[in-house]
Amino acid sequence: MSRIHDALKRAEQERATSMGTHVEPVFDQPEVQRENMTPMPPMPPMPSMQASGAAARPSMASAMNYESLLARCPQTEWSPDPRTMLFFQEDDTRIGAEEFRTLRSRLYQIREKMPLRRLMVTSALPKEGKSFVAANLGQVMVRQHGRRALIIDADLRNPGMHRHLGAPQSPGLADYLLGECDEFAALQRGPMENLFFMPAGKIAGSAPELLSNGRLKQLLQRVEPLFDWVIIDTSPVIPVSDATLVASVCDGILMVVRSNATPSDLARRAREEFPDKLLLGVVLNGAPSGKLAQSKYYYGEAVNSPV
Repeated sequence: MSRIHDALKRAEQERATSMGTHVEPVFDQPEVQRENMTPMPPMPPMPSMQASGAAARPSMASAMNYESLLARCPQTEWSPDPRTMLFFQEDDTRIGAEEFRTLRSRLYQIREKMPLRRLMVTSALPKEGKSFVAANLGQVMVRQHGRRALIIDADLRNPGMHRHLGAPQSPGLADYLLGECDEFAALQRGPMENLFFMPAGKIAGSAPELLSNGRLKQLLQRVEPLFDWVIIDTSPVIPVSDATLVASVCDGILMVVRSNATPSDLARRAREEFPDKLLLGVVLNGAPSGKLAQSKYYYGEAVNSPV
């Protein structure tokens, strides 16, 4: 652990020197004393953001440190659901794939105008397809060369993302929030390069208390520099308050509504739970194939989902 810490400290000092600032040493004890200490794992240095709001790439030294940290994440076996996971195969003609590419482009356009890295995906009610959208959005992001994405299942009451990806459910977010593991033990690497997943973990009966105990904010601060996108799937808005707690630590929100299913009054009610500045747009899910072209212009994006 001390070697990782020393490497991160040197990278931070190099970055500070290049910016003309001074960084105080983390420890002033002699080396022999340092080995006897058990400090918390350090947070990697935060990359600077460009003035336009687009995410800046880390320096070479920082990138090397990030790679060493991500190497600590366990490699797990995934069995993605072929009915709903669109990008694990090399078939680029699947229904909905092009809509996700369009959604990706629009998110990058928004990122040129505002800081946008932590993206929350939610819906008014269950069974609207929010997990489908979050999972495929993560996949399409890493299809671009050099991009790295993390999907977090923050639906601690009824987690389902691990079933879409065919991944283990634990350890995960709940275990981290309970202080039972660190972030790297809860992160998984799967078969798709640069796509990482943090499942919900153990079913938690006290989801609001866990999500508001401060450790979620700490988690995002620690892992954000490692990824181009952090995509967070949450509980639906109307039945429970969990999504509003997660939204407070996110940069933007996508609301998923299901075609011919989501009551308009409940969709409006869910939308009113969030500040205007956070709501990026609405994704229409499950639209009939013949109406995709018309729907996408009205709603912002349409995705044809089998779920």
